[in-house]
Amino acid sequence: MTATALSPSNNCRLKSQIIPLTKHLTKTITTAPFHFTKRRSFPSFAIKNEHQNQTPVPRNPSKIPPLVVVGSANADIYVEIDRLPGVGETISAKNSQTLAGGKGANQAACGAKLSHPTYFVGQVGEDASGKLITGALSECGVGLEYVSVVKGNLPTGHAVVMLQADGQNSIIIVGGTNMSGWAEKFDDEGLKVVKNAGIVLLQREIPDSVNIQVAKDFCKIRFCIGKCDLVVAARNAGVPVILDAGGMDAPVPRELFNFIDIFSPNESELGRLTGVPTDSFEQISQAVLKCHEMGVKQVLVKLGAKGSAFFVEGEKPIIQPAISAARVLDTTGAGDTFTAAFAVALVEGKSKEECLRFAAAAASLCVQVKGAIPSMPDRKSVLDLLQSV
Repeated sequence: MTATALSPSNNCRLKSQIIPLTKHLTKTITTAPFHFTKRRSFPSFAIKNEHQNQTPVPRNPSKIPPLVVVGSANADIYVEIDRLPGVGETISAKNSQTLAGGKGANQAACGAKLSHPTYFVGQVGEDASGKLITGALSECGVGLEYVSVVKGNLPTGHAVVMLQADGQNSIIIVGGTNMSGWAEKFDDEGLKVVKNAGIVLLQREIPDSVNIQVAKDFCKIRFCIGKCDLVVAARNAGVPVILDAGGMDAPVPRELFNFIDIFSPNESELGRLTGVPTDSFEQISQAVLKCHEMGVKQVLVKLGAKGSAFFVEGEKPIIQPAISAARVLDTTGAGDTFTAAFAVALVEGKSKEECLRFAAAAASLCVQVKGAIPSMPDRKSVLDLLQSV
């Protein structure tokens, strides 16, 4: 299906590899391990000084702590329309195509296209949509050893993306294998990649129980005892966890908040989850305080065309204006691009200000190309944009 092809300007720079999939996440594949490009060193980025020499990542990428994304994979059915239909109204679409997507797959593709070793842990069905997704991720260089094919009639998750002429979208998701068929418990071998991660990304298009298990069993464990915050490093000395709020329209379990390091909603998700209006920055700050009360100390708020803000409890927020895009064709995947780019910069040791700026540049490039995964920029494009603004 030609819809999976990436545009020439966004071709992945990592070596692609088709990897057999396993039946269950608790069983690892027996083929040789997935290796990221061996002969190419990945450039790191310097944001504060555009004339500073870039320091290459060591040539042995296997020693670089990877980005691990545990989450959803969808076949996105794009429908291009002039406007949304009213109640009881039927309208005609100008065009339609099916592309690989889903918040988890999008973030994994973005991490790999930004030249950071990336693994995806998720599920697909035994259907054409599953092959569409794994093919697209493989082209981007994403490690697929921990992707599971769910046997039987359960379909791969999919979404209907109603894309309007101004680039704004409305999305309806159908869970499929994202919401069903998960193992009741992951063993150590099945999620060894998570234990060795540099950073873990979660979203809410998979069951909260899966997110809680990953965050609780393999990452930092935070117990609140009275006014004390006791952080106990788990088996791998504590992997930082970012939870993207996108996905199911339901309250975030308090238990999950206790096990994550950074919560990342957009302004509408923040308002819906806290019950606080988010029309002004002051209101957004009040909503973030509610998140702090629920147990999460750091909140990364995506504000669309207004940029982003990073809040740490007890500290002054860091505000990052949006980096203007030459044109806006499709905002689908922009939030996923932002979150993944922020995570890549964070695991590479950048300051929060640098992480926000890098993420803003990646998101600016994303909205200029149609489709989620095809729109994810490569590292060179992001660095070039940062040097020009």
